[in-house]
Amino acid sequence: MGQKTHPFGLRVGITEAHKSRWYAPKALYGELLVEDQRIRKFLDKRLNRSKDRPVAAVSDIHIERTREELVIVIKTARPGVVIGPKGAEVDRMTEELQLMTGRKVKISIIEIKNPDLDAQLVAESVGEQLIKRAAFRRVIKMRAEAAMAAGAKGVKIQISGRLGGAEMSRQLDIRLGSLPLSTLQANVDYGFAEAFMSYGAIGCKVWIYKGMYGKVASEEEGQSNAAGGRARARGRR
Repeated sequence: MGQKTHPFGLRVGITEAHKSRWYAPKALYGELLVEDQRIRKFLDKRLNRSKDRPVAAVSDIHIERTREELVIVIKTARPGVVIGPKGAEVDRMTEELQLMTGRKVKISIIEIKNPDLDAQLVAESVGEQLIKRAAFRRVIKMRAEAAMAAGAKGVKIQISGRLGGAEMSRQLDIRLGSLPLSTLQANVDYGFAEAFMSYGAIGCKVWIYKGMYGKVASEEEGQSNAAGGRARARGRR
């Protein structure tokens, strides 16, 4: 059996902070946990999966609670889409979330400067390309090389399912550079997305190694030895 661990879950409380930051008594805990899930689902559907508005490229949602208010931190590569003209979109979302939760809501937006280094956005991008029927080997190779060019020290992209509409499902991955998954001090970002095709779902997992925590990123990080690493595509051809 596999002994794989979620890269974020492994580091929570050691080098990574929780994505939901609040304290509640035992009687309230379950209710607030479900509410957090509903908030994340609502925002993901509205900002990333809506067909009548542009995709906001939201990669992460953090929730903080105080006695008085509920603070939602949205990490996005397109803050303009989330904010909307003159802040209309944010105001509308705030009102809807206040109705949903019955609490005072404040939305804070953090811009992702480099989307090529965000594992969740890379996974979503691969899924989007697969839905458009792009060649899957070319897609994962291009996205892996773009991440390395953006300054990553290592990247792995894995896709699974009926690749290219084949009768039997299989798995294919590409690896560049180093990926120390068991090193707790290593900053490894992980993302997962699904592409729903007419012949079934294709899953995409992305791991991006950005260097060690606490170390100041050097100017030559993008020119690391890992950047010259050779792509290795795995899987049956």
